[in-house]
Amino acid sequence: MSGGSLLGKLFTIVFAIVLLSLVVGQVLGQPILLGYVTTGSMEPTIDAGDGFVAIPAAVTGEPEPGDVVTFEATELHDGGLTTHRIVGEAEGGYVTQGDANPFTDQDGGEPPVTEGQIVASALQVGDTVVTIPHLGTAVMGIGSVLETGYAAVASTLGFTTTPDGEGGGAVLVGLGVVLVGLGALFGSGRDVGRSTARENVLAVRVAIAAVLVVFVAVATVAMVVPAGVYEYEVVSTTEPTDDPQVLAPGESGELARTVDNAGFVPTVAIVEPQSLGIASEPDRLTVGARGEAETTVTLTAPEEEGEYVRHVGEYRYLLVLPPSVLAALHGVHPLVAIAAVDAVVVAVVVVTMVALLGSGDLRFRRPGGNVPARRRLERKLRKWR
Repeated sequence: MSGGSLLGKLFTIVFAIVLLSLVVGQVLGQPILLGYVTTGSMEPTIDAGDGFVAIPAAVTGEPEPGDVVTFEATELHDGGLTTHRIVGEAEGGYVTQGDANPFTDQDGGEPPVTEGQIVASALQVGDTVVTIPHLGTAVMGIGSVLETGYAAVASTLGFTTTPDGEGGGAVLVGLGVVLVGLGALFGSGRDVGRSTARENVLAVRVAIAAVLVVFVAVATVAMVVPAGVYEYEVVSTTEPTDDPQVLAPGESGELARTVDNAGFVPTVAIVEPQSLGIASEPDRLTVGARGEAETTVTLTAPEEEGEYVRHVGEYRYLLVLPPSVLAALHGVHPLVAIAAVDAVVVAVVVVTMVALLGSGDLRFRRPGGNVPARRRLERKLRKWR
């Protein structure tokens, strides 16, 4: 292979990865590898429609003043993703501001941004954000088309029609696990066109693929739908009440949180703080089929008086692996734990169906299907004589 050909293929691969990351990020509602802004609030650092290199919050460590971050806003943009600079710290979170804005987001009514709200940081060299001009403008149209397609498929399979970061990511993870499972099992490349084209014959891999999609879809939905990040309001005041969320500065209150399992498979629920001033005990619950369990959420009021918002994340996993294993996988990333559960589901379904159906083609015979229509009609007429 010539050097030019190799460079061409490398360029194509890099371009495909860049395009895919932008489109998937648009569908999932969070930047993946690359992000972009749609307004001029960060000018001249990032112009409207410009892209930037997005580093996931899971690998950036604790953000600091001066960092440009993408976070899930509470009030800004009707609660959508916002890319602004951290300009300071406050009780309960960070103070953020667009470089082109004359006042901070918190002056405009946005609560201090917690670490749990930050999904990515923009790559900076010194104080300069690495930008890619007009990159975002080029992908928004493609993302809109894919989002429409996702909504159509999601409504058919029973997903929520608006994908969020974890929900949409879990759907893609589940689909990927299905494809990997099918590829590992049926990777021989054998041509099945002849068998599937024959009347009353169904290739067993087609049957397994159909069942896999259904089972993995159901398993993924069972984990994604009950999960999410939940808000608790706490008021720090010198006139506390019996309400465990209206507290004296520095005091703590406790709330009971019930975790329900409406399904027929036991689940492991992990409840963990997504901001300062909140904790849960226990933080890992095993919930039986059609059962419930309870954890205690502790809220601590800041020393400064005022109203604050605290966040706690709740994650669900089907109990197909030991709880300690699921917790360890969750510690890497929630999508890793979901992928592991989906992989177990794939393995169980494939082994069960192969044991029941074998590996050959499935043939269905209709009674009398090999008898000419004229002869069948004559037989029916004879019965009535």
